[in-house]
Amino acid sequence: MSSSPATAAVNSAPSAPPTPRPSWRQTLRVYAEPASLRMLTLGFSAGLPLLLVLGTLSFWLREAGLDRTTIGYLSWVGLAYAFKWVWSPLVDRLPLPLLTRWLGRRRSWLLLSQGLVMAGLVGMAFNDPQLALAPVVWCALAVAFGSATQDIALDAFRIESADAQHQAALAATYQTGYRLAMIWAGAGVLWVAARAEVAGLSGYQPGAWKVAYLVMAASMLVGSITVLLSREPAPRTFAPAKNALDWLRGALVEPFADFLSRYRWQAVLILALISVYRISDVVMGIMANPFYVDMGYTKDEVAAVTKVFGVVMTLLGAFVGGVLAMRLGVMRVLMLGAVLSAASNLLFAWLGTRGHDVTGLILVSSADNIAGGIASAAFIAYLSSLTNVQYSATQYALFSSMMLLAPKWIAGFSGRFVDANGYTEFFMGTALLGVPVLILVALVSRIKIASSP
Repeated sequence: MSSSPATAAVNSAPSAPPTPRPSWRQTLRVYAEPASLRMLTLGFSAGLPLLLVLGTLSFWLREAGLDRTTIGYLSWVGLAYAFKWVWSPLVDRLPLPLLTRWLGRRRSWLLLSQGLVMAGLVGMAFNDPQLALAPVVWCALAVAFGSATQDIALDAFRIESADAQHQAALAATYQTGYRLAMIWAGAGVLWVAARAEVAGLSGYQPGAWKVAYLVMAASMLVGSITVLLSREPAPRTFAPAKNALDWLRGALVEPFADFLSRYRWQAVLILALISVYRISDVVMGIMANPFYVDMGYTKDEVAAVTKVFGVVMTLLGAFVGGVLAMRLGVMRVLMLGAVLSAASNLLFAWLGTRGHDVTGLILVSSADNIAGGIASAAFIAYLSSLTNVQYSATQYALFSSMMLLAPKWIAGFSGRFVDANGYTEFFMGTALLGVPVLILVALVSRIKIASSP
């Protein structure tokens, strides 16, 4: 049978030309666009508070003469980041009086959270933990809560500020700003405190820490100015919940129910692995800065080796982990990361026998941060593979919160253990915490990733 003229015309019509692939120059130009530059500075304001209430604070407290048991307990301030999923639906949907009308929903929450972080840092600066610890703790809690809230609002702002093609560039510039802030909040604050010390005086100088934390509070203005100069993304509309139970079911119950329906009893193994995978690193990390102080390392040495050089080594490890995951598979690299993370803690036990050894510190810090980077890259890839696209944000937030909850709780007792047994036994103990992780990785590697229904 002969074809009709219309069909023949369609068959003979030339196909649409393929969309030309952008050049490398056009591709790289996206990083100079206003949206990318905004995310660079907002990433900086997101990364700044974390170390100021955890790592750097523990250095300050130890120098002020606080015992390691107390420092360990105070690390529970960081649990605010593990529970941010609890109030994330409020940040996502609740308008703020006056501010939301002026700035919009996303920018109003960003500005409010940044203001809370700055106020908390100023409060910490004007209090001496050697004289009164409670005000410092309350201010640190305010910083942690404000920082976690900023993370929630910023994730939404980033996702809504550009189309899917630009999300990778926004994520990259966000991470760059975040890492730069961690260098500034880790190395920069120690450098400022060292420069602010009165020459000729030895020992603890609270005035130096006051200057350092005021500088950090002022540094948050980078993010606040960016928020004021930015444009509010197009508002999202939400289907109204019939009642509180309906809202709770959609926000929390359904994402978990989806995960359990896909993995059934195997979900127990997966959740157990998520809960303890980073336990060696997190528990050990709380006592790292007190360890540096007790070993006699100066602020400048710790800043240069562990805060600047260490961040570079972490990025290198993350790059290596990402490449290995693509070549060998995520589960194999997940096992490698678990082995290296536990083994690197044994190097700290060795470093504790060396006294003030800067060369040893460089070697141990390099190994520890490369191992952490490899483990993080593989773990993030694994968590991402578990999520259902329909619930990706909620499921990933819940998984990442579970990742921190148990390790940070156990880490609160790390100072008590060190006071009772010493650093060598502590570091060896944190390495042994990695043994159950290896067993869980071996068991979970046999579970096939379930596709979304």
